[in-house]
Amino acid sequence: MSSEALSCQCCCDEESDQQKYQRIAEIIEKYKNREGSLIQVLHLSQSIYGYLPLELQIFIADHMDKPLSEVSGVITFYSFFSTQPRGKHTIRVCMGTACYVRGGKKLIDRLEGILGVSVGSTTEDKKFTFEIARCIGACGLAPAMMIDDVVFKQVNPDKLESILAKY
Repeated sequence: MSSEALSCQCCCDEESDQQKYQRIAEIIEKYKNREGSLIQVLHLSQSIYGYLPLELQIFIADHMDKPLSEVSGVITFYSFFSTQPRGKHTIRVCMGTACYVRGGKKLIDRLEGILGVSVGSTTEDKKFTFEIARCIGACGLAPAMMIDDVVFKQVNPDKLESILAKY
């Protein structure tokens, strides 16, 4: 992660939207003439703003002299971009073949009950965003899930509440 993204993590909640947009404008100015820089600008913008609502997409498109359709197309193509507010932590349950066969669906069902939200949603308290991953590379120790960048292996539904309690 770049220094711009890291430096905003501690202050994002304290900044006004205007200040966030100003920081994003500075990033756009730095990257706008570099070939293939849209994904980098979107990553940094999301790390500053938290997500990429339509108003911010329009701002980025205008300032990068790109059509809104291109900006929105990139955002909707890649799963790591979000157009909705996200939780403090992201839970991803692996649904690759090994994890699915070894009980991944049971993890999803149990997490929906514990969190009170369905896959693709964020809890009301904005603590967790709940997603599915197609494969997280822990096939030999399936079923697996991630919370942020931490991988949990051989997870069963009975372990979920104790895992979530750490967060």
